[in-house]
Amino acid sequence: MAMDISQLLEKMTLKEKVGQLNQRLYGWEVYEKKDGNIYLTEKFKEEVNRWGSIGFIYGLFRSDPWSGKNRETGLSATEAIEMSRLVQHYLKKHTRLGIPAFLSEECPHGHQALDSLTTPANFSVGMSWNPELYEKVQAIVAGEIRAKGAHLGLISSLDVSRDPRWGRTEECFSEDPFLTSQYTIAAVKGLQGNSPETIDKNHVLAVLKHFAAQGSAMGGHNSGPVGIGQREFREIHLPAMRQGIAHGAQMTMAAYNDLDGIPCHGNDQLLNGILREELGFEGAVMADGCALDRLVEVTGNPVDAAVWGITSGVDISLWDEVYPYLEEAVASGQLSESIIDQAVLRVLDLKNKIGLFEEATPAVTDVSAAEKKHLSVSLAKESMVLLKNEGNHLPLEKESGQTLAVIGPNANKLYNQLGDYTPFKNEENCLTVFEGIQQRCAELDIQVNYEQGSEITSVLPDGVKKAMAVAQSADKIIVVLGGSSARDFSTTFDTNGAAISGSNEMTSGENIDVADLRIPKAQVDLVKELSQLDKPIIGVFIQGRPHILSEVEPYLDGILLAGYPGEHGGEAVASLLFDESPSGKLAMSIPAHNGQLPVYYNYRDIAFKKDYLDDNGQPQFPFGYGLSYTNFKISGLAINVEAQSENSLEDVDNQKNANPVVRVTGTLTNTGKFPGAEVVQVYLKSHQTRVITRVKELKGFKKVALLPTESKMFEIILTASELTELNEELAYQLIKEATLSVECTNNHFQQKITI
Repeated sequence: MAMDISQLLEKMTLKEKVGQLNQRLYGWEVYEKKDGNIYLTEKFKEEVNRWGSIGFIYGLFRSDPWSGKNRETGLSATEAIEMSRLVQHYLKKHTRLGIPAFLSEECPHGHQALDSLTTPANFSVGMSWNPELYEKVQAIVAGEIRAKGAHLGLISSLDVSRDPRWGRTEECFSEDPFLTSQYTIAAVKGLQGNSPETIDKNHVLAVLKHFAAQGSAMGGHNSGPVGIGQREFREIHLPAMRQGIAHGAQMTMAAYNDLDGIPCHGNDQLLNGILREELGFEGAVMADGCALDRLVEVTGNPVDAAVWGITSGVDISLWDEVYPYLEEAVASGQLSESIIDQAVLRVLDLKNKIGLFEEATPAVTDVSAAEKKHLSVSLAKESMVLLKNEGNHLPLEKESGQTLAVIGPNANKLYNQLGDYTPFKNEENCLTVFEGIQQRCAELDIQVNYEQGSEITSVLPDGVKKAMAVAQSADKIIVVLGGSSARDFSTTFDTNGAAISGSNEMTSGENIDVADLRIPKAQVDLVKELSQLDKPIIGVFIQGRPHILSEVEPYLDGILLAGYPGEHGGEAVASLLFDESPSGKLAMSIPAHNGQLPVYYNYRDIAFKKDYLDDNGQPQFPFGYGLSYTNFKISGLAINVEAQSENSLEDVDNQKNANPVVRVTGTLTNTGKFPGAEVVQVYLKSHQTRVITRVKELKGFKKVALLPTESKMFEIILTASELTELNEELAYQLIKEATLSVECTNNHFQQKITI
């Protein structure tokens, strides 16, 4: 039975209301394990007693080096259920109103908890160009979170990568707003299901991170200042949030950065004006970890910071020492209690929608381990991009009696292929790249030998010598290179969990920003030495950002970009090396040199010299690029502009009677010898006369799987949301004239259209 939240609010004291907005506890401090039993800590009980009400607990099930919870000290899936029941039972019994708490959990690429599936990271997912598959994976993640008794899934989906030096690039789907938006829609639908008004027992509320524009921080510095104008903000960083809201998103997390000098956590125009009034967001805004404390650095006073944050639209705190002062702010007359009531109502409404007042730990429909693995491996395979295949050494021959050498710092280290925000794993259930190749070669009677060769950034004693000895007796060499976001217990952390210092082998992740995107010298030297053997070398790159490959590319006959492919990534890599054709396309451009940055594809089309005096300005591998083992051809292409009479445009000013669509149809044929999938991409270049528009912008795509010689019809429809632009006054209007491009490998068509 749904709760009458208005009546509940009337019964609450100011202190209880403030308790609903405070998310101060680190979840792993709520429990302790002793003699095989789990107990609630005194710290938790003191917090409950202090407020008489607890709105949220973050990371109760989190497992990683920061929380210090590993497979022995953390909570298994079974223990998690018990723990969530203990928490809710205690709140019901020891608080006046018995309001249950939201349990919020990180799930950037799977739930960051023990006994949870770790899926490919967003950097990989974006390259799959398959939001439908990603949605299915997110539904599994939602089920795992809810089964443990949690209710909120914090997921990076809004950040658009505009500078790959940023360590959190791995949490971004793309450099493109349209592609990012499609994955945001998939994340919301996968986590929440298809009924935004009622979140069923198999789903959770999605907390979309981070609002807004964090991917444009100066110099790629984490939490750095963002110096962009309203047009760039609205064209690049707003679409994902707009689409998330349109598909039911009801929670978001504010970003650490500022916008034109105003921190997002204290930005009334952003959170109330744009998010709530303009976009129609009716849900709740959560602070990022300790971000409200940063407002104190500006105000010099925690009471002023608390008033600033909540009046600007931040409803829920996270670990800070600011929102406890909300009670004092009201008592001193600096804050109206009605502002707090508004935030509390948002929180209670969401608890109502997810059924939290009815049952604390719902029964969840289980998905088999085999199905989870199948979907995760499928997503990993579709996310990998073939960048080079000189001499057609790929796919590898399956002839028995061969010997392969598998070498490299990322060949046989599980955590290097998982990314940041990763829980401790049951490693026997996972597969590294070497193990995946070894497993496949055992079936084919092919000998596989392994040697690490080097670390990510440093030289191993005799590492190159040992690698050369292994490679000397091999027919082909597979070298697994790249970066790593793997934290360990030597890492020291900030209060918000970001790494401060630690192993130099960690080259990506939160707070791990780099000035140099090149593959580290230790790996370059390893590749150069191996090339002296004059044997085919295939490079597999495990990494969370677009590393510059220029120094190693000439020595590699084949290059497979695997990103962070998840816990079953080794199986996916082996499958693409031997059997299935890669179908991924780059979602972020790969520069040839550091000095080219920014190098994203959708820059403004103004007359400027695109090359430098001392080098070219083009990326080594551009957005949308990706090879296959087979070939594709488009025929019968038709581009038609049509008018629809039903439904008026919602987001276009002064165009209430128009509702155009652009329909792109054609036939895609696999003209090669291998099964494969191709991504047909549709771009627009507006010919607006008063605004400098972008050279081209992705507006639609379709991934089509084909057997050899098979043909299929495809249809891509651009609707009003894809056919609008900002005019010189920043008002939305229909695009009038444009050049439409249809692109895929070795196919490129252009046509001018009038809408």
